[in-house]
Amino acid sequence: MSGTHYVLTLTCPDRPGIVHAVSTFLLGNGCTIVESQQFVEREAGRFFMRIEFESLDPRTTIDALRAGFTGVPERFSMEWRLLDDTRRQRILIMVSRYGHCLNDLLFRAHNGGLHADIAAVVSNHTDLRYLAETYGVPYHHVPVSPETKPAAEKELFDLVEDLDVDLVVLARYMQILSPDLCKKLEGRAINIHHSMLPSFKGARPYDQAHARGVKIVGATAHYVTPDLDEGPIIEQEVARIDHSMTAAEATTLGRDVECLALSRAVRWHTENRVLLDGNRTVVFP
Repeated sequence: MSGTHYVLTLTCPDRPGIVHAVSTFLLGNGCTIVESQQFVEREAGRFFMRIEFESLDPRTTIDALRAGFTGVPERFSMEWRLLDDTRRQRILIMVSRYGHCLNDLLFRAHNGGLHADIAAVVSNHTDLRYLAETYGVPYHHVPVSPETKPAAEKELFDLVEDLDVDLVVLARYMQILSPDLCKKLEGRAINIHHSMLPSFKGARPYDQAHARGVKIVGATAHYVTPDLDEGPIIEQEVARIDHSMTAAEATTLGRDVECLALSRAVRWHTENRVLLDGNRTVVFP
């Protein structure tokens, strides 16, 4: 039994009858539930839900489902999205000179580990062009300086629109986006950084951490906001190090952790498993 696959995500004030109303609507429209996850944030009294379902009637369209569903959100004051889960999202990756996260995402997309297509890679340097071209992905060199930053950001956003990009991933892109661009990309741009901030800022953070004898390195993947490195966190990963490791070994381990955290965040976002809850997220992995 197989039909067109959809994902419905929603959040609203918690009250009895929400699950019943959603499932009744789906049943009445010839749909069968494949996966359902829900969560109640009790302090704020908010309900979150992600539900995958199939429409078994080939005549049913997503527009018809959206139109028919509108009465349910009106009853429960819902914020909701209904998406065709068979459509692969399109990703634009931004990178500077560190290629570990770029390489990891390119490989995962190539071997089917991501439910997404990489539309392009954008960089302020040319160092990693060869890596994108290995996978047949277009590479756009967009230099950035204080004088050219507005023009560079316009070029970037034009690419986002022209390539129909759903998600921008800052895979160790070592430039700070302007507040205006952050607002334009709100909820659809993910950044990765080491989780030792605010300590060990700037260049060679793992070397700095090694010199201080830290015992854990980590990484944080979060949505981009105008507040630098303070957007809603999607995923974090940590790894333990000890006195026997060199700075180079700690750096390698840290980069592995960055790849893991970022790839999970990207996968969950592109599978519509992340719901925003103010400055937090609810993730249904």
